[in-house]
Amino acid sequence: MKIFKKSIVAALVTCCLLWSAGSPAVSDTKSDAARQETTVFSPTKSHKKINKDIVSHLKHRHYLKISFDDQLSQKVLNRYLDELDLGHSYFFNSDIREFENKYRLKLDDALVDGDLQPGFEIFNLYQKRLIERLTYLIDRLEQGLGDMKFDVEESLQLERKDLPWPDSEAAMQELWRKRLKSDVLSLKLADKSLEEIQETLLKRYRNQLNRVEQNSSDDVFEFYINSLALSIDPHTQYFSPHRTENFNINKSLSLEGIGAVLQTEDEYTKILRLIPGGPAERSKLLKAGDRIVGVAQGIEGEMLDIVGWRLDEVVNIIRGPKGTQVRLQIIPTDAVDIHQTKVIHIIRDKVKLEEQEAQKKVLEVERNSKKYKIGVIDIPTFYADFKGMNEGNPDYKSTTKDVEKLLQELKEEEVQGIIVDLRDNGGGSLQESNSLVGLFIGLGPTVQVRNANGRIDIIRDHDPHIGYSGPLVVLVNRMSASASEIFAGAIKDYNRGIIIGEQTFGKGTVQSLLPLSKGQLKATTAKYYRISGMSTQNKGVMPDLQYPSIFNSKEMGESSLPEALPYDQVNSIPYQTYYNMTDLLPKLSEKYNARMKLNSDYEYVLERKKRVEEMSSKKEISLSEAVRKKESEAADQWRLNLENKLRLSKGEPPLESLTELNEDETAGPHASEIDDKNPFILQAAELTVDFIELVTGGVVKN
Repeated sequence: MKIFKKSIVAALVTCCLLWSAGSPAVSDTKSDAARQETTVFSPTKSHKKINKDIVSHLKHRHYLKISFDDQLSQKVLNRYLDELDLGHSYFFNSDIREFENKYRLKLDDALVDGDLQPGFEIFNLYQKRLIERLTYLIDRLEQGLGDMKFDVEESLQLERKDLPWPDSEAAMQELWRKRLKSDVLSLKLADKSLEEIQETLLKRYRNQLNRVEQNSSDDVFEFYINSLALSIDPHTQYFSPHRTENFNINKSLSLEGIGAVLQTEDEYTKILRLIPGGPAERSKLLKAGDRIVGVAQGIEGEMLDIVGWRLDEVVNIIRGPKGTQVRLQIIPTDAVDIHQTKVIHIIRDKVKLEEQEAQKKVLEVERNSKKYKIGVIDIPTFYADFKGMNEGNPDYKSTTKDVEKLLQELKEEEVQGIIVDLRDNGGGSLQESNSLVGLFIGLGPTVQVRNANGRIDIIRDHDPHIGYSGPLVVLVNRMSASASEIFAGAIKDYNRGIIIGEQTFGKGTVQSLLPLSKGQLKATTAKYYRISGMSTQNKGVMPDLQYPSIFNSKEMGESSLPEALPYDQVNSIPYQTYYNMTDLLPKLSEKYNARMKLNSDYEYVLERKKRVEEMSSKKEISLSEAVRKKESEAADQWRLNLENKLRLSKGEPPLESLTELNEDETAGPHASEIDDKNPFILQAAELTVDFIELVTGGVVKN
């Protein structure tokens, strides 16, 4: 449970901002009489002016040139209700019927006319319903937990978005009785006494009630107008003046914190991705999909339960000055139960540009008594010092300059093939992506950009110099996005190299910041297309050869986001190709697949991925303590068996228990140096040798 069921207002927030000490104050709950006096919010003149600007921008400057019609009205109402009550746990059926009758086909006209009252009316009732539920939970907890039975065979639906809203107070109380019991049982399974559980949950719900009562008309406007924005596409978003300031801080190269991008999912704060070179990534203790349930300051600070907190409040207590420690209580992404938490320690630091620099390593692969030298270049992000570039500083830093230098060093070391690692590279500078492609091709186009007016601009590499012309392999995963997809797509279209890994993220849209009377609108204004005419939007770039990670592709990536712009195509443009992939790929695939059938690391990742998908697809959870313990023990045994199967295949001694497990497997690909023992890197190196052997004396020579 939470204040906003899914915080679209701050969907992407980097925990690397300025420091805000402490946590929001916890106050005692109000008396029963005071609780009934719910604040009624109303729109202001300022809100109406901002709304007018946003409607104009969406009509004329958004990529889709939005029509405010009945279809949009229905989308906005559905989105608003989903954002407020995705779990169908606050409103009654009668509330929803009233909203449907009054506003289903009228929100579009109201927004055009500057009438924000419908959004405020719906929120006011939501606020009332939310306070009613929190009051029920607090009152129930104050009565004690001694009468709660944990040996009853009953269950709680985890995902209620497709279920009807409760149609009576009795049905609503039964739902919340089970939700409370689930919260209590999760803490009980974590070895908390009933007294400790009562204290923890009372503090949680009183905190939430205190936050609800601090909502303002500005909060309501921001939430409602973002329901409009996100009914159009997942990257269009209104930033209030406060959030504009935070957004601008996020763009700085001198950030202090842990280096993670967060989002709110249900009542939890979830890791969306880690910032390359940031403290969280360097620690190897966090990964995408992990959920944060507690935050503490320093070594001895109290662990604050943050379940149900707003995202901006979570950011405020995670961020902090360089050199200070923050402790996070997390639920790992592949945990079978929400009580399976662990506490990690991270030292806050600046996310420095030099920590995001490309790096290299040389691997040796022995094949048939012959040794091959393979160069690996890891590129965490597409970066550029635009200030230094514009000032004519010859020593300015950029991805392309650094990679060009590394390529020269690798050629001097006489490598016979090169691997470019773009796993977890979330993108960055389009200019750098374009120029990086240019290091591997001669003159030619790299990407097409279509704007809202339908005009297509072709971005080209104008430098005939080729930094490296030999066999090339590019590694990608589900978190490779935007500029990474442009690079990988161009390499694939040119038949310049082999793409190995997973389907990439699928973000093929361009956003611009448009000014408002207060704050700004981040709006989608253009779309990327490959030189072959295919879009990177929604579908991403499909690898030539598959190597999975444990990411759940159904929950990660553009295609998982509501209202994501669709995949489409434009005309192809003329370009040359390098290798004859029609002949090469079947042969490479045959060798690769034969090797994978015998590879224990590959089998291990497949099993972990399958398990994560099974856990995320669970629709209900048992409220029986015995059943939950049995499920947890079975899950631990499954994990132990899987780990030992892998260890035994490598001649390593088995583990007695999971407490002995070295959690280094949670590390992302961008550590302080390239991991030459990483199974993905090793298999990519073997593939590169296959490539070298097939094209010996072939089309492209280094």
